[in-house]
Amino acid sequence: MNAPLDLDRRRLLRASLAAAAPWCSLAFAGQAGADANRFVMVVLRGGLDGLAAVPPIGDADFVPARGALARFATPPLALDSRFALHPQLVQLHAMVGRGEALVAHAVGLPYHERSHFDAQQVLESGGMRPYEIQTGWLGRALAANGAKGVALSTAVPLVLRGPGTVDTWAPSVLPEPSADLVARLERMYDHDRALATALARAKALHFDAPAMAGAAGMGDGAGRGGNFPLLAQRAAEFLAQPAGPQAAVLELGGWDTHANQTAPNGALANNLRTLDTGLAALRDGLVAGGAWKRSVVVVATEFGREVAINGTQGTDHGSGGAAFVLGGAVKGGRVVGDWPGLAKRDRFEGRDLRTTTDLRALLKGVLGPHLGVATRALDRDVFPGSDGVRAVDLLA
Repeated sequence: MNAPLDLDRRRLLRASLAAAAPWCSLAFAGQAGADANRFVMVVLRGGLDGLAAVPPIGDADFVPARGALARFATPPLALDSRFALHPQLVQLHAMVGRGEALVAHAVGLPYHERSHFDAQQVLESGGMRPYEIQTGWLGRALAANGAKGVALSTAVPLVLRGPGTVDTWAPSVLPEPSADLVARLERMYDHDRALATALARAKALHFDAPAMAGAAGMGDGAGRGGNFPLLAQRAAEFLAQPAGPQAAVLELGGWDTHANQTAPNGALANNLRTLDTGLAALRDGLVAGGAWKRSVVVVATEFGREVAINGTQGTDHGSGGAAFVLGGAVKGGRVVGDWPGLAKRDRFEGRDLRTTTDLRALLKGVLGPHLGVATRALDRDVFPGSDGVRAVDLLA
């Protein structure tokens, strides 16, 4: 007879905790350990134009193929004789110069259609086809090693979902909970192990990284592009904690540049500037926390864009694109990948940059040696059916 009342009590207490502690979700996860390696996945939603972010300036077909898209307000930042970075990626360029970052070009998924929803599902699930897998490759990888993760968002993204549990953190416009309220909740939950543990984890997420203690009041628009650098800073603080998560996921949207892509202060240029600032904040936070040398960050998108400009000075959905890998554990200062060329005969379906490197090969090159996921688990569980995809050598 008491069971229904107990369940109602649990629901009420969980609701009160959520209201009092808007800074995180309730989750129960294991600890990675102070010396464990750290990993960050940055998902760029909308389809980054890899030929704009990493223009192949040394390819004789680049300017004829791209037209107005090959012109930049200021000169691109050269990486070598063939490739450069967009002028807004100043700090990422500096990381490549220091050997802390690399660029992977002509990267893509086994999915070659042009739907955002389907491509993002494949990107995050790690499958071959949309919706054949309902959990995420990173969630499965962390569960294989008993590690924990955190999503810097209001909900757990698909890439982190799996048999384990994860935390989420997002800024809130609600007022800070008072110390008295938290103390009252601690006394209330004292005899309920699950809720006491949840409150302890909420306190740790919110208060153990003092540089961001006021972030719960970041204001309207939290979690959108303008706050990406702040979320990146917060992710670094979580990862740098001795008992913090081993992996974090960040998201930045707005890459679907169908129009006005050539504008020097348009959406693409502004988004690249925001990404650059956020990656620098992530690096600086991990350096300050002593975790940079043990960290790897992968930045990827669901697909690239068509090579040719469209009628509205933008680009339409494509396939191959670019990815970035950075961190103190990365063998940087280079561009990896087999460049297919931009001549029309070399393009996929005559339209897109051809994919020559499977994104899963990059991820295997991190998850195996860096997070210690066994090859068999990578081939069978993390990326099912990927036995023929060999890991790319990325780490120092």
